[in-house]
Amino acid sequence: MMKADIKTNKDIELLVNEFYKKATNDKSLGHIFNDVAKVNWDHHLPIMYAFWESVLFGEIGYIGNPMDAHFKLNEKIPLTSENFNTWKFLFCETVDEYFEGDIANLAKEKAISIADLMFYKINNYYNSPGKAENKK
Repeated sequence: MMKADIKTNKDIELLVNEFYKKATNDKSLGHIFNDVAKVNWDHHLPIMYAFWESVLFGEIGYIGNPMDAHFKLNEKIPLTSENFNTWKFLFCETVDEYFEGDIANLAKEKAISIADLMFYKINNYYNSPGKAENKK
């Protein structure tokens, strides 16, 4: 059966909701969301919908600084390459379960590049000269 592409805000909501169900139940990621970040989902999910709507549809509405949020999280628990690889795998798997097409492919490409850039910045921020005193 042909799956539809990601076309509407409802599609984004389905993708985000199903992805976070997987992530919060994952043995390597769940505790980060549930116990360390203690994510307020009523607050977080609409931000994620707006983020992905801006990335995939060019919609204005996302306000936030994802790098800053992840820097702060990394201070509480080091975010590892395994964490990021699991996040990327689960995100792409979720896209593939529900959608196919150009925007679905774009969603996977963007997710991978955003995660890779975030991992790079987190590691190079803490490992750069003069930043060692910030690493506790």
